Amino acid sequence: MDDLVRMTALELLNGYREKQFSPVDVTQAMLSQIARCNPVVNAYNLVDEEFTLAAARESESRYQSGETRGTLDGVPVAIKDVFLTPQWPTIKGSKTIDPQSTLGKEAPSVAALNRHGAVPLGKTTTPEFGWKGVTDNPVDGVTRNPWDPSKTAGGSSGGSAAAVPLGMGPLALGTDAGGSIRIPAGFSGLVGLKPSFGEVPHWPASPFGTLAHAGPMTWTVADCALLMNVLREADCRDTNAIPRRNIDYLAAIQGEPESLLKGVKIAFSATLGYVQVDREIEETVRAAALKLESLGADVTEVAPGFDDPLAAFGHLFYGGAANALRTIGKKQRMLMDSQLVSVSEKAAQLSMLDYLEAVNERMALCERMALFHKKYDLLLTPTLPITAFAAGREVPEDWPSTRWPSWTPYTYPFNLTGQPAISVPCGFSTSGLPIGLQLVGARFDDRAVLRAAQAYQLAAPLTDVRPQLFFENSPEEENA
Repeated sequence: MDDLVRMTALELLNGYREKQFSPVDVTQAMLSQIARCNPVVNAYNLVDEEFTLAAARESESRYQSGETRGTLDGVPVAIKDVFLTPQWPTIKGSKTIDPQSTLGKEAPSVAALNRHGAVPLGKTTTPEFGWKGVTDNPVDGVTRNPWDPSKTAGGSSGGSAAAVPLGMGPLALGTDAGGSIRIPAGFSGLVGLKPSFGEVPHWPASPFGTLAHAGPMTWTVADCALLMNVLREADCRDTNAIPRRNIDYLAAIQGEPESLLKGVKIAFSATLGYVQVDREIEETVRAAALKLESLGADVTEVAPGFDDPLAAFGHLFYGGAANALRTIGKKQRMLMDSQLVSVSEKAAQLSMLDYLEAVNERMALCERMALFHKKYDLLLTPTLPITAFAAGREVPEDWPSTRWPSWTPYTYPFNLTGQPAISVPCGFSTSGLPIGLQLVGARFDDRAVLRAAQAYQLAAPLTDVRPQLFFENSPEEENA
């Protein structure tokens, strides 16, 4: 079983084709891994073994008949509980949503997975309405870090992030309106891509508006590219989707690291000009920059030259939170995360001019970064300035701010600009917690981001390192 649950999606597909094992074998192994590990980390809030095994058996039959479906036939996928799944309720961590009202509806990413024969493993945890950079909610409780369960997995795609390193699924779906794919990817030691806005269709429209992106969370960059080939397929329900470009992302990342980085100009900024970053993290990401340079990239240490856009982001993001709660009455709000209610009620007091001022700042930042990328293909930063902190908290203990964006200054600027940005593991702290680097590309140049990420991971792989919990017995097994 250990061999099956540690395999990448590409390795699974090859094994299916070679008849080394079947989708049922793999799905059973991953369901067993979920049963072992999920009680510790709370990555999944819904597992339906009967439905999942039925999907696996259908895939197995297709392989036996030689009539496989699409790109991911038989590959298990974890689905964040903000994506509508027709067979399962989508409650977004909230007691205010009627589970029955969500059935029979299908998000574009879920529809794409179904077209390509993927096996849905279950729904993964999220903070209520995906509103913060850690994962806990009034329905499902606290989600924990796979490397140290006393720490947070990050958020809002924390359940998906906790699942992948522990072998509870090789592929997962996440969303990102301020870092919600990259934050948990950085804290939990996996790959997470926020694609260019509009590259992956998303429906219904997020209450966080054009800050919100849907994207893949995987163990390897190659699997990330594979999943992007599926998720980017057209869906007419997303009115913000960009025209389909039919890029084969997996083909685009083939080659040796030196060929992938040939002629690539990378700007490295440890601080963006204003971030206080942990020294150990800065040194680790600086070493990654040197690795990229040794592989042939032209690396220059330079900041992109913008001031911290936290205030503008806050107006737009918390305005989105207020939008999410606009139809929820006082009685129902008493059932909700009290801090979500607090920030949304405060944001509801913003004036139209406050909001438009934030829009103006966002437009200026977009222009600055567009010009910046005329000179540099990519921007390299740490994913986060700190490592994972205690689970069940919005901010670290004794932190100077009470709100989560204050500790994720590298992520939210690029939700404002809509640029592609990926987090890739690049090391561990002395306490054994993951450290991630972030690569940001010009808008719509997701290909360049994935190519550089693949070059780095090929040259400095950490994919053979799994959390100790991956191998340990669950508390239930130990007490049996």
